[in-house]
Amino acid sequence: MSTGSSKTKKAVLAVSAALALGIGGVALYEHNSSPSQTAQTQSGQTTLVEASLAQAVPAKSAVPVFNPVHAKTENERNTVDVVRAAQDGLVYVSVQSGTKTATAPPKGSGNSGKGQQGGSQGSGQADPFAGTPFQGMPFGQGGQDGGSSGTPQGPQRGTGSGFFVDAKGDILTNYHVVDGADTITIRVHNHPETYTAKVIGTAPDYDLALIRADGLPKNLIKPIPLGNSDGLEPGLKAIALGAPFDLDFSVTEGIISSNARTIPVGTRDVNQSVIQTDAAINPGNSGGPLLDSSGQVIGINTQILSGGSDQNAGVGFAIPINTAKSLLPRLEAGSKITTPVLGLRYADLASLDSAALKALNLPSSGALVQEVLPGSPAAKAGLKAGTQKITLQDGTPLTLGGDVILSVNGKLIGQNNSLQSAIFGLSLGDSVKLSIKRGGKVTELSVKLSEFAPPTNS
Repeated sequence: MSTGSSKTKKAVLAVSAALALGIGGVALYEHNSSPSQTAQTQSGQTTLVEASLAQAVPAKSAVPVFNPVHAKTENERNTVDVVRAAQDGLVYVSVQSGTKTATAPPKGSGNSGKGQQGGSQGSGQADPFAGTPFQGMPFGQGGQDGGSSGTPQGPQRGTGSGFFVDAKGDILTNYHVVDGADTITIRVHNHPETYTAKVIGTAPDYDLALIRADGLPKNLIKPIPLGNSDGLEPGLKAIALGAPFDLDFSVTEGIISSNARTIPVGTRDVNQSVIQTDAAINPGNSGGPLLDSSGQVIGINTQILSGGSDQNAGVGFAIPINTAKSLLPRLEAGSKITTPVLGLRYADLASLDSAALKALNLPSSGALVQEVLPGSPAAKAGLKAGTQKITLQDGTPLTLGGDVILSVNGKLIGQNNSLQSAIFGLSLGDSVKLSIKRGGKVTELSVKLSEFAPPTNS
């Protein structure tokens, strides 16, 4: 073996050892590739080693070119596509009122344990979030923004949202957005023109209203497809469109947090099933659509759990679209959809102190009749209120001696089924069977639900 060949082998071994140890590989290559060292080589084999080493040690990499298509996640692309398809169907709603005042009460005014089955405002429900960190927190309507509290000083302005539901230009929104409005104007996406709108039909107890704009060009009417709110599952995507804080045509995204939530809805605060979402909903979002990943409407944004700030706290609620779809034919026909009432005031025993109920010899659940309104279905059926007035230790006033309604059509009245909720799903003209406790005995009464309009100030 020649001396040159031996030197070449040693050089190869040295290079291999350096690469195997990960030490000085780049320095060795840079040294051996210098012009001065290359000129001193005694064999073409050394140059071959240098060429091999040049391939083994990569050059310094450059910053890759940004590719916006690949950078977007599948979820982002889906959200962008959904918003692009639906945004022209979103409607910005502005209302103005003078001397009129909204009849819907502020949410979260507290729970005295009293209920009403007469049609005027009031809560007959226990706190839907009792026993959770949200207990006692007020609801915000996520609705009108820009108005002021207290006594109206001149014209009052509010804003909300809505969306097209058909080719005629019918716009679905919340009742509390347009309630009490003297004038309603709407504007559609990417068009500065405003159009006067009028109310077509209302469903106050569902917090729904249908409005229609005068003179709106047909080419601006872009209905958003209505989906199916049955079978929704927590974790599915939810996209909210609306005008929070008068920031028209805004988008927020989240998930369905619960499909089994029940909260007070509408002018009479009747417990109803709603969709809970963490997609940010704030004042001005009310009436806007809640969309799924296919771009279909699954709900109508209506309320927030505000924590007293009247702003998003990560808990928002939407009326299921299937509820609205069942009412749309009557709303389109110009109806004011009313739900039946018994025409009485009651105390929800399930919301009262259990020790006090035991001491008063009252059942742990049921509706204790406090007052029967004259001419009401309850009065015609013979339901009776008591006369003995007391005050519980927590300050709750109570009238004893009246009938206790235990069940409606066989369904017990309890924490999860208030008297209002039991009657709410029925229709005018229906006859219902009430199981009542009167004077220690349980008996049954039949009540026919007829048209009844109780005094609004009672």
